[in-house]
Amino acid sequence: MTSYFQPGVSNGANSPASPLSPPAQRSTALTNRLTTVLSASYADSDIRDSLETLNIRGVHNSAETRRQLRLDVQKEVVDCNAEIVRDFGKVAEQLQRIGTVITALNQTCDDMRKRINLAKQDTTPVLEEANVLMAQRKETETKQQLLDAFSKHYIIPEEDLMILMSAEEPVDERFFDVLARVKQVHHDCEVLLGGENQRLGLELMELSTRNLNSAYQKLYRWVQKEFRSLNLEDPRISSSIRRALRVLAERPSLFHSCLDFFAEARDYILSDAFHYALTDAVSGANGPAVGDRSVKPIEFSAHDPLRYIGDMLAWVHSTTVSEREALESLFVDDGDELARGIQAGLSSEPWSRIDEDQEETFDGRKALSDLVNRDLTGVSRSLRQRVELVIQSHDDPVTCFKVVNLLSFYRTTFTKLVGSQSHLVDLIQNLEKFTLGHFETLMRDQISALAGDPVALTPPEDLSPPQFLLDALEGLSLLMKTHEGSVGPEDLSPDSNNENQFTSVLRAAFDPFLTLARSSSDELKTTTAQTIYRTNIILVARETLSPYPFASATHVPPLSAALSTLRNDLLDTQHDFLLETSGLQALLEALEPFSRTKDSETTEEAEKPDQQKPHLADLATLPAFQPESLITSSQQLDDFLPSALMDATDNLKRVQSVSLVQSVTEDAIEAFCRDFEFVEGMIIAADEARGTVHVNLGTGGSVISGRSGRSGNKTEASQKAEDEEA
Repeated sequence: MTSYFQPGVSNGANSPASPLSPPAQRSTALTNRLTTVLSASYADSDIRDSLETLNIRGVHNSAETRRQLRLDVQKEVVDCNAEIVRDFGKVAEQLQRIGTVITALNQTCDDMRKRINLAKQDTTPVLEEANVLMAQRKETETKQQLLDAFSKHYIIPEEDLMILMSAEEPVDERFFDVLARVKQVHHDCEVLLGGENQRLGLELMELSTRNLNSAYQKLYRWVQKEFRSLNLEDPRISSSIRRALRVLAERPSLFHSCLDFFAEARDYILSDAFHYALTDAVSGANGPAVGDRSVKPIEFSAHDPLRYIGDMLAWVHSTTVSEREALESLFVDDGDELARGIQAGLSSEPWSRIDEDQEETFDGRKALSDLVNRDLTGVSRSLRQRVELVIQSHDDPVTCFKVVNLLSFYRTTFTKLVGSQSHLVDLIQNLEKFTLGHFETLMRDQISALAGDPVALTPPEDLSPPQFLLDALEGLSLLMKTHEGSVGPEDLSPDSNNENQFTSVLRAAFDPFLTLARSSSDELKTTTAQTIYRTNIILVARETLSPYPFASATHVPPLSAALSTLRNDLLDTQHDFLLETSGLQALLEALEPFSRTKDSETTEEAEKPDQQKPHLADLATLPAFQPESLITSSQQLDDFLPSALMDATDNLKRVQSVSLVQSVTEDAIEAFCRDFEFVEGMIIAADEARGTVHVNLGTGGSVISGRSGRSGNKTEASQKAEDEEA
């Protein structure tokens, strides 16, 4: 152990105080010691700790202490080392014990290792077999879970299949739930077909297909059974039937077959109800019903065709509305679901498509209208037979036309109700054409009867319109009033050919009678009588048609044109009457060559040099212009003028239009005045040509002049009256 004072302690041989050492060496040792002492750093931690230890031990700095200090320290070191050796001996003893224990443990471990190796050799095959069995068990459990899940999803229990296919089980909520599950299984089989083993998918799909077909057949039979006892008087159809039809729509063939069966059943029921309504008592849409016994059957009014047909049409309309309202909840409210079902069914039944290239869409409103029409097939057939029978046995044209208007009204009503392409609308339209054809036949029969009756065609003595024409116009007025009150403004408006619905009636009930009345005027001997007779016919015909725009638009313009021509003829007749009665006709005939000469100065006759032209100076040589003849003509004119207007009016007194007679007479008087002025002017011109004073015709000139002035004033008024009449 190193001494605590090893740097400052040296042995006697080396000590600087040794007397044996030479002085130089001693000096050097001292120097080194001093150097060591001076170079020592008392700030070092080891020195400081040493000093503190000396302080703690209470060592006094003395020579004795300094001499014993080293020994004490060495003794302490030895004691410490001895104590340490004793302690290490104990430790060695304990280590020996531990070694003995470890040796025993090692022997025990070796023994256990041998036993374990032996046990391992014995248990290794068992463990390996156990691991294999555990893996197999896990795989089996997995397969069992898959089998359970597969069976739960793809296998339908027998009790559910009984609900689905057994006829004894009702069609209720459970049936539809099982059917939905089977459809889902059938759809999911497509996933199995996409795998490697397709046999299972094919077998399950075949099984589910058979189950579905059986279920749809059961549903189809159940719907047919329910349709037999279905009461449409109930404001709501059974929810089960509505759901069944929505599901059955996925099989379009069965769905349409059910609708056909329903249409046949409803056709029979409605036909029977219509028969009871006609012959027995109050009935509903499903057959006879107990109601108000005071309501008589429709057949009681068969003697009145209009009421009889109206009651039948009203019953059909009421039944159609009820039928449509009852079925509307099925085809309109559930129309989208039916459309989706039929679309899905067409993919599973491609043979149900009418056109493979055209995509079919289900229209609920169209299907509703078609079904209502089919439900009323028997009723329509009975209605057609009865209406045709009634019309054929009736010979009143006015009543027939009223029936036509009634049918036209119901045709419009049914068009709005069930569509323009329905059989019911076609039936009403055909009945309308049939009735209108019978009406035209009756008109032709009347015309044929009149054509073979000379007495009826003989014009009356007063030249008034014939009685058969008046009767025809009276009937026509009834027809026009009926038509005006039974159609809307859109039906009264003319088409591109200026014709409307009533034009065909006018051709049958007006034109033939007017033509026959005109032709009867040929029996009159004088032209004036024929003109007056025809004028009266045109006047009464135009007067009858004018209040009705739908009739006047097509027939009044031709009548007005014919009347204008007849007015010209009457004007010529009246003019000739005035000239003949006044004696002016002879003077005009005598002046005709001079009139032609004067007029021909601007024509081609003036260019003929060899034609001899009469001269005004030669006028006095004519017999009509001799003094005696002029005096006679003047006297005749003076006798004519006082009553000329009355005589002229009386000449046309048989014309049944005062305004027309006044207008024609005023125009004729005006023309007569112009003729008189012409004659007077020619006489004055002839006298001037001869250089003599002209002969005064007496009071005639002034009277005529006065008449001319008044006639001119009246002509304007007569023209206004004529315009108002036209």
